[in-house]
Amino acid sequence: MSVFLFFSYLCTPNHSDNCMKLYSDEELAQILDQDIFHQISEAADGLGLECYVVGGYVRDIFLERPSNDIDVVVVGSGISVAEELKRKVGRKAHLSVFKNFGTAQVKFRQKGVEYEVEFVGARKESYSHDSRKPIVEDGTLEDDQNRRDFTINAMAICLNKNRFGELVDPFNGLADLEDGIIATPLEPGITFSDDPLRMMRCIRFATQLNFLIEDETFEALERMADRIKIVSGERIKDELNKIILSNVPSKGFVELQRSGLLNIILPELAALDIVEQKNGRAHKNNFYHTLEVLDNVARQSDNLWLRWAALMHDIGKTKSKRWDPAIGWTFHNHNLTGAKMVPQIFRRLMLPMDAKMKYVQKLVELHMRPIAIADEEVTDSAVRRLLNDAGEDIDDLMTLCEADITSKNEVRKKLFLENFRMVREKLADLQEKDYVRLLQPVIDGNEIMEMFGLKPSREVGVLKQYLKDAVLDNKVENEREPLMALLMEKAKQMGLVKE
Repeated sequence: MSVFLFFSYLCTPNHSDNCMKLYSDEELAQILDQDIFHQISEAADGLGLECYVVGGYVRDIFLERPSNDIDVVVVGSGISVAEELKRKVGRKAHLSVFKNFGTAQVKFRQKGVEYEVEFVGARKESYSHDSRKPIVEDGTLEDDQNRRDFTINAMAICLNKNRFGELVDPFNGLADLEDGIIATPLEPGITFSDDPLRMMRCIRFATQLNFLIEDETFEALERMADRIKIVSGERIKDELNKIILSNVPSKGFVELQRSGLLNIILPELAALDIVEQKNGRAHKNNFYHTLEVLDNVARQSDNLWLRWAALMHDIGKTKSKRWDPAIGWTFHNHNLTGAKMVPQIFRRLMLPMDAKMKYVQKLVELHMRPIAIADEEVTDSAVRRLLNDAGEDIDDLMTLCEADITSKNEVRKKLFLENFRMVREKLADLQEKDYVRLLQPVIDGNEIMEMFGLKPSREVGVLKQYLKDAVLDNKVENEREPLMALLMEKAKQMGLVKE
């Protein structure tokens, strides 16, 4: 996908994919005509406190997206209303109180539905320049709505009996929802300076909802981008994962790049956004190519780590780029360079340093192998080696590699995909025949050491690899007699067996 296509997509007005429906207060009251909301209403009225359902739950009512996670603001003590709700629901409800934060949570099951209700007292907040932790004071509903991140999340519906279902929307969040706009309730520079994580949330919501970011809000993103440095890698990681898991994750990464945030949080990816030209020859923009691959994978799989592999697959191209007068720009071994970069990136972003990181690293390292096979004759030997190295991740690797074919040359693209089909057929045949048994020599390292009186050493490794290569290249059947003959011949060459 070209840069032009990406920006055309972003600049198309009213392009939200969400179903949007307007409701009157009477209709909202009917939607909230559920036991859970009437119980909250009775609890608040019994204590003489104003009570509102707020935030994402309200937004999602208008987007017709069902949710059982309910946020409630109480003008007064949210904890007291939570405790009263627990009393009404009875023993089946679980109450958690967080007195230091003035919040409480009630979890329970009602009529087959699991509910999680968060209660907080209405509050106003102020921030110091170097911290995301606010100074909190009791406040009014207006104060509480002022501190919300975006207009579409600042709407509230009253739950008190005398105003049940009344929408309170001081910032025209409903209009922004209808227009597909992300905007802040207050001046965006203040909103983002107070809590810089909101910049990531801004782009995340725009991506998930397929909304546009309002001009003044986007200008503040660009202006305040440097403030993201005070946010922990863990919080940034959480927002990145949500962007990656969205339907069209490329949108979020284009916005991160345009705003300058990507160069701070993931500079290795931002560095791919360049096209160099020499002697009239230019390479493609590997940033936009990467985003196209990511979107291609997203259409095929919800696997977060496969999507991370798509995002990382060409990350090594900046370091490996060279100019060769004979053939032009080259990126030799960028897969190996990229694989070495994966652990550094995962550690910095506080992503898991376990099998998930190893999986991403492996796919980045191997992503050129199926392409190399598909670019020439698809041999049994090459497919055997590929299956041996990829193991149980072979299907995901093939999905990544097929997504990586973004050529605008339809003839070349068709040829690659046809060869990939042949690779998949040969892989399926091997897997059906129990590839572990087929690819692992029946003579192992322990037997080799015993036969030649060796300890763990380079010689043992050479002999093991010699047998494995013979099996993978299908030179001999993976059976004891022919492998033993090969082993003895190689051992003689190495001087391990006297003539």
